[in-house]
Amino acid sequence: MQSQYNQFKALIAITKASLLAIIKNPGSLFFSLVFPLVFVWVFGFFGMNGFSKQRISFTQATDTTNAVYAILNKMPQINIIHYNNDSLQKLNLERGELDAVLTINTQKDSLQKVHYTIQVTATNATAAAVAQLMPYLENISLQINPSIKSNLSIQQHIYTIRPYKQIDFILPGQIGFSVLFSTLFGIAFTFFNLREQLVLKRFFASPVNKLSILTGIGFSRLAFQLLNVVVLIVVGKFWLGFTLAHGFTTFFDMIFISILMLFLLMGIGLIFSSIVKTDATIPLLINLFALPQMLLSGTFFPISIFPAWLQSLCKIFPLTHFNEAMRKISFEGMGLLEVWNHIAIIGLWGIIVYAIIYKVFKWE
Repeated sequence: MQSQYNQFKALIAITKASLLAIIKNPGSLFFSLVFPLVFVWVFGFFGMNGFSKQRISFTQATDTTNAVYAILNKMPQINIIHYNNDSLQKLNLERGELDAVLTINTQKDSLQKVHYTIQVTATNATAAAVAQLMPYLENISLQINPSIKSNLSIQQHIYTIRPYKQIDFILPGQIGFSVLFSTLFGIAFTFFNLREQLVLKRFFASPVNKLSILTGIGFSRLAFQLLNVVVLIVVGKFWLGFTLAHGFTTFFDMIFISILMLFLLMGIGLIFSSIVKTDATIPLLINLFALPQMLLSGTFFPISIFPAWLQSLCKIFPLTHFNEAMRKISFEGMGLLEVWNHIAIIGLWGIIVYAIIYKVFKWE
């Protein structure tokens, strides 16, 4: 009696062969690993306080009608950032995106003399920037209209936090950048070439079931990309001081999010490989899908710099939620349940993508 064909062995064989083909391709190694490492190295050495202007904001309790505020508002060395959300303001202060948060209080005494008090709140991460800010604040008293009898006092409150370094923002974005382009190009071209060379057709005619074929090739790309993610995190941690808030727990949470994103991107790559007629069309489709995300998903700079309407558009992209989830997990120490909204949107994208694959995927 003929023994049943071992689908698991077929799956392992396909995965191994596909993985070896990826590793032996110098282009895959360069664009998946070396290129993102260069970006991490370059951006990782930029300080968060490398801007010429002092970035400050004011609390909701600040009197913005007084002379001190008017003088600060006109200073070319000062960049005032406005917030409607106190928690976001505090978060950006602790991330180093603000140098200080100011509160200006005014009070008149019995002689109608105006007393100005500037309360400066900052963190140890921006203490150096506050030291540069202080001379500007101290000289304000010289710029107030001399006909107004007044005095000015400055109070500082600097509290200690875990410093938010540039690498803490850059590295998650570079991981997203790496998996986005490498997975899309790798999957789309691999399956297109296998289809053009009739390899998929031969596989389809073999005893190996369709799921094992797709899974084997997909697992090889997944394993290769996960290796790149691990290398990027390890290099960031031990070379550039990347923050892993809870050590190995944070590391494994980041790996889980990466796997989820990889499955989504593999599906999109399969769609592109199925709908194109020539391989020359694949880069066009990938760039149409990936370039807007690279620019608008917080890969190189926060989406908070965009106007509100554009931020709403940014939040549609899966890469935005991948980047946000990775940063919240790595630096803020959130768990997977606390970033469920980002996971849910990536998962929703995955459901839609694989529903499309079911309709459009072709073996020949």
